[in-house]
Amino acid sequence: MSPRPPLPPFTQETAVQKARLAEDGWNTREPEKVALAYTVDSRWRNRAEFINGREQIVAFLTRKWHRELDYRLIKELWAFTGNRIAVRFAYEYHDDSGSWFRAYGNENWEFDAEGLMYARHASINDLPIKEAERKFHWPIGRRPDDHAGLSDLGL
Repeated sequence: MSPRPPLPPFTQETAVQKARLAEDGWNTREPEKVALAYTVDSRWRNRAEFINGREQIVAFLTRKWHRELDYRLIKELWAFTGNRIAVRFAYEYHDDSGSWFRAYGNENWEFDAEGLMYARHASINDLPIKEAERKFHWPIGRRPDDHAGLSDLGL
């Protein structure tokens, strides 16, 4: 597998880049593409679910994006050191009955020397919101560069 820059050890600039690249990938909602950012034996804790390896990552993300419709995500760097990055994030989605939610969370990431993530620990809470309370209104896909981030949105 080819390296996935930016590579550790991270600087402020490269940690911000890595967080944005992760956000961009997840906003594609393409499980197979997203899984390529992780080692083949990557370990995740996502809420109360434990996921091991790319095959399980693809299955998890496929299930996720079948129930979390019109998904839009923003990640923001929280801290970094060496080969580790911590981010906070929020995403908005609705379920198949049209009820909207905003999920808030934190992730701790650990990378190998090639820039692939081999550990991801996520803590996430969902908040029901009204459609009028949504803050993420860009077209499905990558968040535009001029769209406000979490801090600018007061999140």
